[in-house]
Amino acid sequence: MRFQELPLLTRLLDAVEQEGYEHPTPIQEQAIPPVLKGEDVLGCAQTGTGKTAAFALPILHHLSTNTVPRHKEGRVRVLVLTPTRELAAQVAESFKTYGRYTKTKTIVIFGGVSQVPQVAALKRGAEVLVATPGRLLDLINQRIVSLADIEVFVLDEADRMLDMGFIHDIRKVVALLPANRQSLFFSATMPDDIRTLADTILRPNPVFVAVTPPATTVELIDQQLCFVEKRDKVELLIHFLKQPWVKRSLVFSRTKYGSDKIVQKLKRAGLAAMAIHGNKSQGARTRALDAFKSGETSVLVATDIAARGIDVEDITHVFNYDLPNEPETYVHRIGRTGRAGTSGIAIAFCAEDERPYLQDIERLIQAHIHRGDGYPLKSNIPAPPPTDLHPRKRQGKGGGRGRPGGGGGGSRSQSSRSQGERPRGDRSLGERPRGGQRPGRARR
Repeated sequence: MRFQELPLLTRLLDAVEQEGYEHPTPIQEQAIPPVLKGEDVLGCAQTGTGKTAAFALPILHHLSTNTVPRHKEGRVRVLVLTPTRELAAQVAESFKTYGRYTKTKTIVIFGGVSQVPQVAALKRGAEVLVATPGRLLDLINQRIVSLADIEVFVLDEADRMLDMGFIHDIRKVVALLPANRQSLFFSATMPDDIRTLADTILRPNPVFVAVTPPATTVELIDQQLCFVEKRDKVELLIHFLKQPWVKRSLVFSRTKYGSDKIVQKLKRAGLAAMAIHGNKSQGARTRALDAFKSGETSVLVATDIAARGIDVEDITHVFNYDLPNEPETYVHRIGRTGRAGTSGIAIAFCAEDERPYLQDIERLIQAHIHRGDGYPLKSNIPAPPPTDLHPRKRQGKGGGRGRPGGGGGGSRSQSSRSQGERPRGDRSLGERPRGGQRPGRARR
């Protein structure tokens, strides 16, 4: 299907074409028609699949074909709620990009910066408000923002919202919304608690859109695993980052302190690196992200709280320096590469005490991550046996740490290779495959 076949306004299609996109992604193809009809939508799609355009384009169409005088003094028609500042800024930028030929005005508000310019923008009026929960509720309590006129409510990255403890804030916001509204609910994973939350927000019988089974991993991401002890992780990371095929890398650390420490050691090794995490000021986070996007720095070290807002083209490698203790987080992390139809590589470092986390991850994605070979600083501790992807539940117990179910292992890199076998084409561990490009897909 081509974008021209979707019943969108010509000026929206012109903006899409100007961005170089010809064909909608599956989530866009499936979600845009019901959103245009005014139906509630429950969407399950991984990061990098084009979720933002899937709701931004039909919302812009609705606002442009159902014009009313612009509300003043903080009264808007559309609310998009996101978990992080970076994601809020990028969603707002997408609305502005696709709506460049419309009269729709978009405002973004988030914490960590002065509210003065945000309040001034709200008083000038807008149709779309993109916000993080904390700053939104703060401005509502100050009577600067009103949700009384909301026509469309979007909850984006709902699973990360819950992970970050925003459930009570979400309920407060929903309680202030008009009952007669359209609601769009998007999440990268769809566990039971997410479905329960969706039931409290959406009207009965919403349209369900799932472009990949929940918790599967992107097909074009070549996943690789290195068993290494904690003391050797930095040196192994430096080894990989100095390889000629590693062009732009995102490194995940479990802690803020750990992120800063990694950056310090990378700089001492002559590598341009910056950190982004919750303790950084918004200005510092923005500068780091801009430097990463521009290529001024080729390595960005991040914690999970900031990761969802990182939407940067052509990230060649994602390094899980620390394995996450929540297996769903692994899916979110590696989704930063292999976006918009490009190939990517995700390399996980696994220390001895992280091996239970590895089992959780492999059971969630229902696949074995390829165990690399020939890399330096390999752990002398024997590797564990391959994970039992379908462990039997013991009577009276929950079956251990594993979380069976979730996705069908769509990843190309795992179970089709024997343990110790090199990636396809006899590439070195971490080397990017040639090709893998699928141009013409909208990605925001």
